[in-house]
Amino acid sequence: TIYELELLEQKERLILLRVMCQAGTYIRKLYYDMGEILGSGGSMIELRRSKVHQFSEDSLVTMHQLADAFARWKESGDNSKLTEMILPIEYALSEIKSVIIRDSAIDSLCHGAQLAIPGILEISPGLQQGDLVAIYSQKGEVIALAESLLSENEIIDNTKGYAFQTKRIIMKPNTYPKSWRTNPQLKEK
Repeated sequence: TIYELELLEQKERLILLRVMCQAGTYIRKLYYDMGEILGSGGSMIELRRSKVHQFSEDSLVTMHQLADAFARWKESGDNSKLTEMILPIEYALSEIKSVIIRDSAIDSLCHGAQLAIPGILEISPGLQQGDLVAIYSQKGEVIALAESLLSENEIIDNTKGYAFQTKRIIMKPNTYPKSWRTNPQLKEK
């Protein structure tokens, strides 16, 4: 889907377009098809993504700037430039729905357990079955990515069971204290 198509500049037979489109749109094919319709043919010389979700050219840094910031940190221990440039993973996940869980559920989740409904404190409004969600601690630290097995209303209406299928653990195990116990009888066997 093409949401916006704007002619920014034209110089003889060269044109500069700004296209706002759905992910997966073939811009080279768009140029080719426009050339076919106009009868003169068309091809693209250059393609530049200026924005993807919340990421835009305004927040980009060059590899040289990153290398300089890293060298500064290595030489003087000053990481201020690095922390300015390298955004936390939570920024990248800010566009997807979220779930906040109890601190007591974090370590078990990091060790591979599925998230049970009693461990959930808050969910994004409008959550549907099959939605990808980021699971966060109460401090706003991302723990994992998961797929919703239930809708928002089903989670609210139930007091037990699993609501999410973990897809990727992001937080290291043992970051939060262990709040779960193992069965001592299983250890003896």
